Amino acid sequence: MHRLMSRALLVFVYSALAAACGGDSTPAPTLPTGPPPTVTETITGDINRNGAFTQPFLAGASGDIRATLDSLGPEDVTAVGVSLGTWNGSACQVIIANDNAVPGAIVFGQTSVASNLCLRVYDVGKITERASYQITLVHP
Repeated sequence: MHRLMSRALLVFVYSALAAACGGDSTPAPTLPTGPPPTVTETITGDINRNGAFTQPFLAGASGDIRATLDSLGPEDVTAVGVSLGTWNGSACQVIIANDNAVPGAIVFGQTSVASNLCLRVYDVGKITERASYQITLVHP
């Protein structure tokens, strides 16, 4: 009798271990669906007359890219150029641009794959001394 109970207990333990180890009946985990997470960056700086600033960034997946000119000063600077493009390691190849960006302007683009991209801010002939800007960049 003792031997029979030991075998029954052993079969029970093996069955429990097999179930705990995810036998064939355990469903495979599912990957999350939906849009990739986004990154929000605040970029601030100054540019001089005829100057420019380029900010490379990595879009980690496909998705929407949005650059919003939040502020521009001093008051006599009425507009700057804001563009998005591809970054080759040393230069920004402009793809989409707004050459008359005022505060509140948005430059919008999309990428179909993870990419090295860039944001560019530049004088369009409306800076006399030095201009300060703030841009919010949202990308995957």
